[in-house]
Amino acid sequence: MKVILNQDVTSLGRIGEIVNVRNGYARNYLLPRGVAAVANEANEAALKHHRRILDKKKAKLLADAKALASQIEKVSVTVYKQTGEDERIFGSVTMAELEDLLTQEGHKVSRRDISLVEEIKKVGVYQGQVKLHPEVSAKFKVWVVAKQ
Repeated sequence: MKVILNQDVTSLGRIGEIVNVRNGYARNYLLPRGVAAVANEANEAALKHHRRILDKKKAKLLADAKALASQIEKVSVTVYKQTGEDERIFGSVTMAELEDLLTQEGHKVSRRDISLVEEIKKVGVYQGQVKLHPEVSAKFKVWVVAKQ
């Protein structure tokens, strides 16, 4: 069955795409939840009209994400942790801590979108990454400092 996606579906496709799926998947999951619509002539004509609107919306979201990425790449945050021998930290640096620090800097991001490029075990400088858009991610510095 051919359907038009109304939302991004991770394993299937992006919004506005026409995809082929199994009948049961379409009838029992995609259509009742409003995630997709049947790809008939009327819906395809409406899709062409909406695609222009969606393209403008996607372009605006991408531009906003790029602007935010350029601001975040200038940011460096400092995390204070207790340390033991050889400047190894106790515990770990959590994404919630990084989210709070970025919020204090004036950048509203979700902790689910934050990741660390490398694991933090010692005091030092590390890189964090924020995925702002499927095509845009920004890196920022994370300073881990021993708590006095």
